[in-house]
Amino acid sequence: MSMKRLSVLLLAMCLGLLGAQVSFEDNGTNRLTSMSQEERLAALERRLESSEKEVSHLKSLIGAPPVIAFSVALMDEATTPGDYGPFAYRTILPYRKVFANVGNGYNPATGTFTAQIRGLYFFRFTMFTSGTPNSVACIWKNNTFVVCLWDVKGYFGYDTGSNAVVLPMGVGESVSVMLEPNRTLNDGQSHLNTFSGFLLSPM
Repeated sequence: MSMKRLSVLLLAMCLGLLGAQVSFEDNGTNRLTSMSQEERLAALERRLESSEKEVSHLKSLIGAPPVIAFSVALMDEATTPGDYGPFAYRTILPYRKVFANVGNGYNPATGTFTAQIRGLYFFRFTMFTSGTPNSVACIWKNNTFVVCLWDVKGYFGYDTGSNAVVLPMGVGESVSVMLEPNRTLNDGQSHLNTFSGFLLSPM
């Protein structure tokens, strides 16, 4: 007898499911009726397999990490294409075009993503420049710069680049992309300046 069947048999014996059932005949006499042991074991095995599947499904739901993700572009349909900047001071880029914002961690009014779950996050941004002047933008976590991207005028007068980073984030900590002073970006409806991020794993 397999270990699985032996376990089912022991379970059935403990629950008293192998006990005889009493039925009453019309003549008032009692008759003991019972299913065969093989039938009961087969039925219990089916119930056990079904329960195991339900437990496995519930575990997968409970253990699944929350989905946190956003993807945005600098200019939306209402924005006039062209250069953005320059400014005399470091400026958070307000990415207005929202492609996705699962979990609502990104705020398009401020250009800032705020972590609502403690975990490890991936961030990436792209930058497009017209070359006058050169473009410099950086990812900032809270009040500290993390990674930067510097680009100059290309052969055809424009150039593009990207950078990315993986960061541990606590609840309430924020990430944004900032344009350095006296620098410009160039964008339009092609959405050449983007900012994206997502939760890799809770911690």
